[in-house]
Amino acid sequence: MNDRDRGYIFHRLTESLCPNCLKKIVAKIIIEEGRVYMTKKCEEHGNFKCLIEEDAEYYLSTDKYNKPGTKCKIQTEIKKGCPYDCGICPDHEQYSCINLIDITEKCNLGCPTCYASSGQGSDLSLDKIEKMMDFAIDSEYDNAEILQISGGEPTMHPEFIEIIKLAKEKKFKYVMLNTNGIKIAEDETIAKKLGELKGRFEVYLQFDGFRDSVYKHFRGRDMVEIKRKAIRNLAKWAVPITLVVTVEKGVNDKELGDIVRFGLETKYIRGINFQPVTFSGRISKVDPIDRVTLSGVINRIEDQSKGILKKSDFIPLPCHPDKISITYLFKEKDKFEPITRKIDVAKYLSIMNNTIYFKTPDLIRESVKGLWSASTVMSSIKSFKDFSCCVPLRPELLSKEERIKFVDENTFRISIVQFMDGYNFDIKSIKQDCVHFLTEDFKKIPFSSYNLLYRNKTYDK
Repeated sequence: MNDRDRGYIFHRLTESLCPNCLKKIVAKIIIEEGRVYMTKKCEEHGNFKCLIEEDAEYYLSTDKYNKPGTKCKIQTEIKKGCPYDCGICPDHEQYSCINLIDITEKCNLGCPTCYASSGQGSDLSLDKIEKMMDFAIDSEYDNAEILQISGGEPTMHPEFIEIIKLAKEKKFKYVMLNTNGIKIAEDETIAKKLGELKGRFEVYLQFDGFRDSVYKHFRGRDMVEIKRKAIRNLAKWAVPITLVVTVEKGVNDKELGDIVRFGLETKYIRGINFQPVTFSGRISKVDPIDRVTLSGVINRIEDQSKGILKKSDFIPLPCHPDKISITYLFKEKDKFEPITRKIDVAKYLSIMNNTIYFKTPDLIRESVKGLWSASTVMSSIKSFKDFSCCVPLRPELLSKEERIKFVDENTFRISIVQFMDGYNFDIKSIKQDCVHFLTEDFKKIPFSSYNLLYRNKTYDK
């Protein structure tokens, strides 16, 4: 490189937001010393530089997994332009892999990192929640995927069990309860009631590590024993669990391998979802240059998991490839193995869809198409058959109870989701966001846009 060369590669141009005033501004995506950055300038607040990915090689690989989006019904017109017309407006490129309802504003924690600033507030009525569910199903042409019941802390809602039952009666393929686990740890009867909801249901349990110092940072209090007790109570009643891990550099990013091993070794933990911390809500101390990213989580897992997982085991999710990565493991001879080592997923990219419903009878094709979806949770007979390339038996011969037990004990999903904040916000990515909040006025808003612009009406259009 001569002395006139710039110290970076200009990759592409996009639009972002000023992290201070949230006005839309032009941004560059650049590659510098093997990392990916966003640079941008607000006329009022000056220049900004943010780390997008720690691993440029991974970031550049995501483009080959990009696929045509799936349509859903729209609710708003294009007036101000993305992201100010949510939602969903005609310019959005992806349907809802995951629909999310905040059933209460109440919370029994005051997490310093809470993107929702939850604590006090009111509950949604059962009647309103049912109408929101029906709206979500109708918006997906009666083919809705996952419903996540969230908050606040949803177990603070006096009717949360009835809400889960109602969701299971509707046409959602799968239902999840997002919870910090405090009430489940305190009252085993809650776990017992959840255990009665077997099939198409799991608990999405907040779990950040094994040291109280980690929980004091993220949650404001000691919680190690609370988490372990919640897991014991849920496992006692055979409730499937996914651990949801907020990851922050210098706090718990050296524990990711331990969390993976704990999940694989603990009965009824079905998966782990890693979420690099986003700079929104209550979080105040930020360094947009020195943060954990999606590819950083992958590389840390490879370094810390002692050979269990490699970087090559993670595949960008076709519906939102630059912000979600996923892998599946299947137990063979008492040892979990990533299915990517049996199937070359990239080879079958042309027939990978954005949904778990498909018609192609080819075994390998069904495995690839069904597995690489944010909405695949491996509990239905259809998704179970998708694993039949690795299962030494005929699943259709099993009873429903035997099938659920087999899947719970022999399959595992690891996903990484990078949500966006005012620093790393990218219009290209937000148009493909497939995790959508359902609002009381019957709109669907991408997760990152909702928290940044709409939850507290931060930006006045």
